[in-house]
Amino acid sequence: MAREQRRLAAIVAADVVGYSRLVGRDESGTVARLREHRKQRFEPALARHGGRLVKLTGDGALAEFPSAVDALTAAIEFQQAMVEANESRSDNPAIVFRIGLHLGDLIVDGDDLYGDGVNVAARLEAEAPPGGIVISGDVYNAVVSRLKATFADLGALALKNIERPIPAFSVRWVPTDWNFPTTDVSALLPAAADVPLVLPDKPSIAVLPFTNMSGDPEQEYFADGVAEDVLITLSKIQELMVIARNSSFVFKGQSKDMREIGRTLGVRYLLEGSVRKSGNRVRLTAQLIDCLDGSHLWADRFDGDLDDVFALQDRITQDIVTALEVNLTLGEQVRVWRKRSGSPLVYEHYLRGRSHYLNFARHTHAQAKDEFERALAINPAFTPALCMMGFTLTDQARFGWVEDEAATYAAAHDCAARALLADPGCGDAYMIRGYAWTFQRRHDEAIAAGERAIALSPNSTDAYHIAGMYHGYAGDFRKAALYEEQAQRLSPIKRNESMADEARAKYHMGDFIAARDIALRVLKMKPRWLTAQTILVASLWNLGKPEEARSVVKEMLASHPKFSVSRWAHGLPYRRPEDLEALVNPLRMAGLPE
Repeated sequence: MAREQRRLAAIVAADVVGYSRLVGRDESGTVARLREHRKQRFEPALARHGGRLVKLTGDGALAEFPSAVDALTAAIEFQQAMVEANESRSDNPAIVFRIGLHLGDLIVDGDDLYGDGVNVAARLEAEAPPGGIVISGDVYNAVVSRLKATFADLGALALKNIERPIPAFSVRWVPTDWNFPTTDVSALLPAAADVPLVLPDKPSIAVLPFTNMSGDPEQEYFADGVAEDVLITLSKIQELMVIARNSSFVFKGQSKDMREIGRTLGVRYLLEGSVRKSGNRVRLTAQLIDCLDGSHLWADRFDGDLDDVFALQDRITQDIVTALEVNLTLGEQVRVWRKRSGSPLVYEHYLRGRSHYLNFARHTHAQAKDEFERALAINPAFTPALCMMGFTLTDQARFGWVEDEAATYAAAHDCAARALLADPGCGDAYMIRGYAWTFQRRHDEAIAAGERAIALSPNSTDAYHIAGMYHGYAGDFRKAALYEEQAQRLSPIKRNESMADEARAKYHMGDFIAARDIALRVLKMKPRWLTAQTILVASLWNLGKPEEARSVVKEMLASHPKFSVSRWAHGLPYRRPEDLEALVNPLRMAGLPE
């Protein structure tokens, strides 16, 4: 029997209040308005925060997110958008939603999700007031103190057909803290990026998520893994510019014109494909599209055994490079196309661990570490798991989540060394080294590691972003800003982290207006991002706008009531004390507590 496939996710269940009554009054009008709300408000909220629409249920919808914080953010923004939409359409009865959220382990069946976690989310939705949100205790633990919201404890609820009581909380928020732009995915680009991106002087390509063409429960993981691995392989080629997964995978499950996607991502070519797996046989299809006119440059079908899937992926990348007339050096040929090994079980543990890691909290990092350990117990040389383990350990040491920080940093370096032993061309391993060395205040070694990561992964948005961070803390703010700008070009949609570090670099360069404007753009998407908030306060203070700075301070303390300048500054590994003081002194003067 096929082994059941599961994954951890945050589940959002939404349903219209009094739908039967609304349809009874005006069937066609209600259905049309519901469709409009989904397209203009619900689906853009999912896309903006990394969610996936699982299915529509008549008057409701089910969606999943890899992050509980992102799931609740999207839910609040959507509910606030519905308030504003109903206020502007007083001529029709209001369409109002209830929403329930739960974080749980789910059964995966193709594109669909089942299990107790889905049922809990649906039952919590029924407990929500009209226009409101109710979350489970698991979601509360992941989001508390991380969003501009308050939570009313509802106690342990006895939910229909759920055997155990579920701790639940009602979510409350201040409307002015939440804005919901009624736009599609292309609007995820920050305001300053409204000018069309200029195509680079070398072939540029984005790899879209491959379509799952089978009901096999393993295949959703498998299809994403195939596309991601092709993307990673292409990104190693110096003569190509390849858009990061975080931006290209935003279009998963969407039907959009390829020319529009190309303009949004700033690329000339798109690769799309599909995966069908039956028993031990795999069929991959792929098409290379020219975004200038929508024409197909190349298309092919690849059949083989499951054990040959990596060879099939390599054939796809070889054909793409040939179609684009890209010349490879001998070293690139050796590095890009070689036989790899792995197993679906190893990859599943890796994906579970990455999902936990993205929730970014002390307890989710511990869960991520456990999953990576399980993957490495099966395949000790699986470099993706080794690298994610290295980042996890560095975070645990950096944020003081472990008793022995020195030993944890040493374990992170050991992961990097093991990854390089398995794959000497692993750029992520050098990123781990630089990440750990930066927070160990070994800046010269960190910079060298960052430069090596870029050399090995010239299309990695993460490599440019994290190397920019190394240069910034070491005091080279000009190079930090340049690297962060390049990171954003490689990921035109998902780029908030890089923008926050660019704002910090511009601040230290004395460009307070640019630092302010970039920080504001980050906060528009992530209202509680502490790095952006502090840069904004310091920039406003230096621009001679103390009242505006103090206003931001009030917002910061409302969402981060335990914030301390000295504690926050302790975690910033600047090489030069004067650089740190240049940032923290305005924070003190603006009223943030020492």
